Amino acid sequence: MAQYLSEDLRIRVIRAVEAGMSRNAAARRFGVSIASAVRWMDVYLRTGRAAPKPRGGDRRSGRIEAQADLLLRAIEEVPDITLAELRERLIAERGEAFAISTIHDFYRR
Repeated sequence: MAQYLSEDLRIRVIRAVEAGMSRNAAARRFGVSIASAVRWMDVYLRTGRAAPKPRGGDRRSGRIEAQADLLLRAIEEVPDITLAELRERLIAERGEAFAISTIHDFYRR
């Protein structure tokens, strides 16, 4: 997998463009692709952020975690409830559909 270029390099490119250098010239000066210099400036102008976006990790479990109260209460009420029954209960009570493996992963965490 490709590695991020340092935040310091990103900041130097951004500062050079802010000082009047073109994005193309800044890219050549600092040895990065023109596309990267353009993208970094666009993100910086839109958000003020020079750091790369976070990579990896779990970005999707928030949906199932929002159902924690129902899932934990269901286990207390019926200790031998199946994952399929939990899935049906989530659909019926909250209108949320999850794969059985997602529910399993919730309890494993």
